[in-house]
Amino acid sequence: MNTLHLTVPPETPSVTFTREIDAPPDVVYATMMDSELIPQWWGPSYLSTTVVTHQPVTGGSWRYVQTDPEGNEYGFHGVFHEITPGVRAVQTFEFEGMAGHVTLDTLIFEDLGGRTRLHGQSAFQSFEDRDGMVTSGMEGGMAEGYDRLEALILARA
Repeated sequence: MNTLHLTVPPETPSVTFTREIDAPPDVVYATMMDSELIPQWWGPSYLSTTVVTHQPVTGGSWRYVQTDPEGNEYGFHGVFHEITPGVRAVQTFEFEGMAGHVTLDTLIFEDLGGRTRLHGQSAFQSFEDRDGMVTSGMEGGMAEGYDRLEALILARA
């Protein structure tokens, strides 16, 4: 099983990660950007995800709402700053429950010859924002989401 490797550099308010997936970059990218498939992998499995808006083009926007078993809703949204299909995606990310705390997320799809290595970076506005996100369970949620993404890709192959 491929695992998420998360790094929290002490010198910058950012988080970086790598995660390999057993599928080529174009397949990984297409699955990640398919609004009908996003609810099947985005975030932890105990939450249901609804895609409200998803325009994966440079200048497009996105908004998802997750619902827990008790019916509580959690909104997330952002803007796509750069989309190069199968190569790179740059977008903002904001949890609506903590409005104003925006990250700039970059994801690079590295071709490993039939496999993909994802390189990601989330740039935060402050160390406090970064540390709050990290202590909220960011790593576990990301790991589960990418595990679910890979399982979905392999099931569709």
